[in-house]
Amino acid sequence: MWNYEKRLQYPVNIKNTCPRTASLILSQFGGPDGELSASMRYLAQRYSMPCKEVGGLLTDIGTEELGHLEIICAMVYQLTRNLTPEQAKTAGFDAYYIDHTTGLWPAAAAGIPFNACEFQSKGDAVTDIFEDLAAEQKARVVYENLIRVIDDPDVLAPLKFLRAREIVHFQRFGEALEKVKEKLDPSNYYYFNPEFDKKLLKS
Repeated sequence: MWNYEKRLQYPVNIKNTCPRTASLILSQFGGPDGELSASMRYLAQRYSMPCKEVGGLLTDIGTEELGHLEIICAMVYQLTRNLTPEQAKTAGFDAYYIDHTTGLWPAAAAGIPFNACEFQSKGDAVTDIFEDLAAEQKARVVYENLIRVIDDPDVLAPLKFLRAREIVHFQRFGEALEKVKEKLDPSNYYYFNPEFDKKLLKS
């Protein structure tokens, strides 16, 4: 007999249906600074990192971002379960409802579909880590904006957890940048692609 219980990294228990809130939180699923782009960014970048510890960090954080994606999807699902067509129309959720009913589909709050062009994997360690630092800061700002406009405590609790994790990830990527810089020429690390120009690492 199977006894499988899937738990989220942070519990989501939203009591009230609110498609308007769902349409805002949806941005952290498929928006430009959302959890989907974060997970894809880090899990792609890890392969070309010259420092194994940083590659491992990207694997760990990229995997955690998939867990955050689950939290966001659970929130959108709970905010739209038992949704009526009239509620969708009144809340301005009707355009999404027409295409997806209450299924989960990655898009920004403005309705723009998820696009892989929203993140980068350059194969240059310094460039990629700066991208990651910026991504965490932008995601933190989005969570803070959501916290400012939402007043349901059941929704705010997981949003505050997710915001806190963005701060931790930013700190870890700052440490990763220092590790990578130690491996490169400290007076010249901006001027070449270390993964491609391996010979420069030996000079």
